[in-house]
Amino acid sequence: MALTKAQKNDVVSEVAELLGNSKMTVVTKYEGTTVKAMQGLRREARGNGTVAKVVKNRLVIKAVQQNDKLKDADVSALEGMLLYAFNDQDEVAPAQVIANFAKTNPTLEFVGAISAEGKFLSADEVKALATLPGKDQLIGEVVAMLLSPLNDVTNALSGNLHALLDGIADKATA
Repeated sequence: MALTKAQKNDVVSEVAELLGNSKMTVVTKYEGTTVKAMQGLRREARGNGTVAKVVKNRLVIKAVQQNDKLKDADVSALEGMLLYAFNDQDEVAPAQVIANFAKTNPTLEFVGAISAEGKFLSADEVKALATLPGKDQLIGEVVAMLLSPLNDVTNALSGNLHALLDGIADKATA
């Protein structure tokens, strides 16, 4: 069923808002993917704060042109049957969700991504992003790294104290 002009304007406004708030918008070809698989992808994406939408490319291009930060983005690659994944919290999350889902559904193929600054990233750059750890994992690694010296000092002191006490006990018994 065709959309009315008012419905199209609503879609453009919604996509413009998603693009404006999104830290990274990943663009993926989905031709050949079943409806059931697409529903599973949307469900999985929702789990990490990603919104996955299938929108006509023409409407997405209008939405990009409405956004001052994105209006200079290269949209020439937006052709064919495309899925757009938006995330306003994590730059890497949309790429990771699609990459993980593509392992079981090889019909998904990265086209590129639109960054919050309006730069269009290539498919290879998006694949590289997908291999990065997520925001929560990176925070955990930084905390562990910061605590590491403290743990090392504590372990060294407790280890040496035990050795010292053992040495003293051996001398006392001798």
